[in-house]
Amino acid sequence: MTAADSSPSAASTPRLRAALNTFPPYVPGKPPRQIEGLRPYKLSSNENFLPPLPEVLEAMVEHAKDPANYPDDSALALRRALAERLDVSLDELVVTTGASELLVALTQITSDATTEAIYPWPSFEMYPQTTGLAGAERIEVPLTAEGRHDLEAMAEAITERTGLIILCSPNNPTGPALRDDEVRDFLDRVPAHVLVALDEAYWEFATVPDRARGLGLVRDYPNLVLLRTFSKAHGLAGLRVGYAVAHPPVIEGLLKAVIPFGVTDLSQAAALESLRHWDAVLDRAQQIAEARDAFAKALRAQGWDVPEAQANFVWLPLGEASAAFEDACVEQAVAVRNLGEGVRISIGEPEALERVLQIAKAFRAEHFA
Repeated sequence: MTAADSSPSAASTPRLRAALNTFPPYVPGKPPRQIEGLRPYKLSSNENFLPPLPEVLEAMVEHAKDPANYPDDSALALRRALAERLDVSLDELVVTTGASELLVALTQITSDATTEAIYPWPSFEMYPQTTGLAGAERIEVPLTAEGRHDLEAMAEAITERTGLIILCSPNNPTGPALRDDEVRDFLDRVPAHVLVALDEAYWEFATVPDRARGLGLVRDYPNLVLLRTFSKAHGLAGLRVGYAVAHPPVIEGLLKAVIPFGVTDLSQAAALESLRHWDAVLDRAQQIAEARDAFAKALRAQGWDVPEAQANFVWLPLGEASAAFEDACVEQAVAVRNLGEGVRISIGEPEALERVLQIAKAFRAEHFA
């Protein structure tokens, strides 16, 4: 090899998979801009704005002792507590580094270049990323005008190549929750060999009486896997703990695809302690839901078309005005999530929501008068 051959300028670009060109990278929510005289608020990542439970913080301190040792790979204590709380068996549970890892693992065990993946759109941004990385053909089924899953269209999209279907309830970013009867009708039309993932990252915030009940559904449909997380209602997003509930054959498959030792001892301890305060977690979720409902009502009173909001955020379907609305919020030290077709606003402190209402009122007067 000559010096010229080994020089940086002669080096070729590494060959990466062509599938990477078919979807954008996941882009996290932006932090707020620092503006003198204004307290900044981050309403762009659907985080829990309430302070952590004191008992959870104490458990974290107690277990932050020996990072030299690997954690329990099976997360046995946490799985036992979850199994008791959810009334399922240990072999129907897997704990992972957030629900995001579950999405990656699900595509790995169901999808490749010979298969198709069906999911609603717009929905969680990782759906096209994970299915695209697996090489599957992505079938994005548009939501209805009300921001809801079009389950009829999703059922009609199923072919012999379908390997994975993803549902999201409440849907991120639009907010509506699926109804139990409509999900059952849909699952009755799905071939038994097709795996369906029900993403319930925000289930604790849903308040409509007839909402989909994931645990009951997964008991009745062996091809359904339920995805949940400690990130939202439990307020442990930074610790990355998620879990799946499914029939044993599906769990066995997931265990082959998840990262070994992914959930740290500290994270397991915090999630376990949070489970011990289940009622407090649900009560806090109800507080956020009440703030969400009041915020959505105030936006509708201004004239905004706000879809049903059942998670810890509200969706404004602004279309081409999304970027301008995001900019208006940025100028007032508030970060919201511009997703192109609309803007998602996480529920935060009362002062933050009041500031957004003032921005929204002025923006509507300027752009939609």
